Amino acid sequence: MSDEITLSRLEPTLEDHAYPADRDALAEAFAGTTVLFADGDADLGDLLAHVDQETFESADDAHAALQNVLPIEALGEPGQSDGDA
Repeated sequence: MSDEITLSRLEPTLEDHAYPADRDALAEAFAGTTVLFADGDADLGDLLAHVDQETFESADDAHAALQNVLPIEALGEPGQSDGDA
């Protein structure tokens, strides 16, 4: 798979896989899918490979586990003010 998705499309993209699924199968299935962040990007397969959980019962389960490995660049929007004047 070779696609680019935004962070908001992460969960719907994960729903394209059959569950239950193990971490290695998901990482392989989504290798080459680039997740675009506010500032940067990452390979979805690489992100999944770094999740501690070994088995996922659903796309929601995988999505929740990914929240723990998303880089800081995933937060916010480009050009977003942090409150400084």
